[in-house]
Amino acid sequence: MSGAWDYAVVTAAYWGFTLTDGALRTLVLLHFYQLGYSSFTLALLFLLYEFAGIVANLGGGWLAAQFGITRMLAIGMAVQIAGLLMLSALDPSWSAGLSVAWVVLAQGVSGVAKDLTKTASKSAIKLTAAAGSGTLFSWVAWFTGSKNAMKGFGFFLGGALLGSAGFRPALWLMAGGLAVVLACVLLTLPPLLGKAKASRSAREFLAKSRGVNLLAAARITLFGARDIWFVVGLPVFLYASGWTFAEVGAFLAVWTIGYGLVQAAAPTLVRRSVDGLSREVAAAQAWALGLAAVPALLGLLLLLAPSAHPDWIVTVGLGLFGVAFAINSSLHSYLILAYAGSEKAAEDVGFYYAANEPDGCLASCCPDCSVRQAASLHACSAPQRCLRSVG
Repeated sequence: MSGAWDYAVVTAAYWGFTLTDGALRTLVLLHFYQLGYSSFTLALLFLLYEFAGIVANLGGGWLAAQFGITRMLAIGMAVQIAGLLMLSALDPSWSAGLSVAWVVLAQGVSGVAKDLTKTASKSAIKLTAAAGSGTLFSWVAWFTGSKNAMKGFGFFLGGALLGSAGFRPALWLMAGGLAVVLACVLLTLPPLLGKAKASRSAREFLAKSRGVNLLAAARITLFGARDIWFVVGLPVFLYASGWTFAEVGAFLAVWTIGYGLVQAAAPTLVRRSVDGLSREVAAAQAWALGLAAVPALLGLLLLLAPSAHPDWIVTVGLGLFGVAFAINSSLHSYLILAYAGSEKAAEDVGFYYAANEPDGCLASCCPDCSVRQAASLHACSAPQRCLRSVG
């Protein structure tokens, strides 16, 4: 029973964190867009947030093994609270350069918090699911899917708080709510959950199994296919196509919630195997091929019908993309835990999720296209790069 209880606590804690993380992204993007920041400057605001994840995932996995998952989960939440309070200290009288530098630094703090919390939370599932035979895939899928659905609600929350309370009070409210979640984690989870003998050298830390290495390499391209357009490029593209802020936020929220629901349902769509790997690995390969076909078809439609409401072509196409991507993501989240060693699961998970961050970093800083060019993708000289850069 303790395994199920720990799983429930970790899941609820990550829900609370993800709610503030999604709200913060919307809050920052819309607030500074309203202040007149350029699209390239807005992209820079998220650059350190993405880059910080590389160090946070690698270091967080090692620290979680060394000091326990509960402590790292608590540290991740405490760092997020610090990032929220730091951002709230932004003074409107500061110069534009100082303001941008301060926001970038605060976003970097939040990026560290996100990946410390994610690595600790997903590592905990490997341990808690061990108490229930055959539950790992279902528990991972529900955890990942519900987390992404919560992020969709976070998009709504960020817009609602910005409109009703204002930028600074919204940040204070989120910091206070997260402090309550942090207190619950410290009071309910075993303090030494997941503590193990951590790697003593970089060579030992990086010498992962072939399965973990291949999954980490696959994650770079898998999440690069989503991050290249989702975080910044798509909202600006839709807004430049005539959508309102409310419509843009609603689409992102609905897409993310639907994406999370499909992730949670993935175990019912994938045939299970006795060994937990043979059919699941084959399914991951087949769904990856299907996922690759969707953007190829989407690009062909935009090429053949450039003036036929490209915003609707993109949104419908990305809806189909989201279904295939969600199943791929759920399979990957399960497989990394299935391949991870029990004693150093946190290190394996941290190593794997570090592979997610280079995509965000490289895709955040392309100044090739303006907002107006993003509304006409067929006329853009570098559409693959433009979609993420013009945020």
